[in-house]
Amino acid sequence: MSERHTTLRSMHDLGLAAWFGGSLMGALGVNGAAARIDDSTQRLPVASAGWARWTPVNAAAIGAHLAGAVGELVTESPRMARQAGVGKASAVKTGLTVAALAVTGYSRLVGMRLEKAGGPPVMGTTEPHQHTPANVAASQRQMKMLQWAIPALTGALVVVTAYMGEQQKPGQVFRGMLNRAGGMPKNLGKVAAMGAAGRSLVGAAR
Repeated sequence: MSERHTTLRSMHDLGLAAWFGGSLMGALGVNGAAARIDDSTQRLPVASAGWARWTPVNAAAIGAHLAGAVGELVTESPRMARQAGVGKASAVKTGLTVAALAVTGYSRLVGMRLEKAGGPPVMGTTEPHQHTPANVAASQRQMKMLQWAIPALTGALVVVTAYMGEQQKPGQVFRGMLNRAGGMPKNLGKVAAMGAAGRSLVGAAR
């Protein structure tokens, strides 16, 4: 089981690292480099070609991350039931993952529209020129927001994953299990008090 868990965690972490790193490098590197091309009609095609080459790798990384995440969810489900706080963190992580997938998918659709636009004059991949067609300029403005939303969401996933890793430390597991069973000491105290009262009554009757 430990070997299987290591494999799942590796898929989860490597996939997420590629997803986050690739999106950040694309926004800064690919789009930034394309904006420095002298011919304004070649800036968008060059950037689009770079993103198109990265898309299959990114898809594989996302697939590996999701497979690892689902596998970890299954293997960690018993701890989620016993340890307080794990379920909430898992819910936050799931929400971020869904949001990152949605933004990534929509970003690809916008990117495909820009690919089909050909070579209109632009200031940069996400910055329209005064002579850029209106429909292309609108897609560029959308992409300008999307290119930063993806690393923001996947970066948040990295942080939540690190937090959940801390929850797996023995001390955190023990405290979480105590918090989950927080009502037990009070109930046991009530039972003990009732038992003591019963013994007192029996003693008085004798």
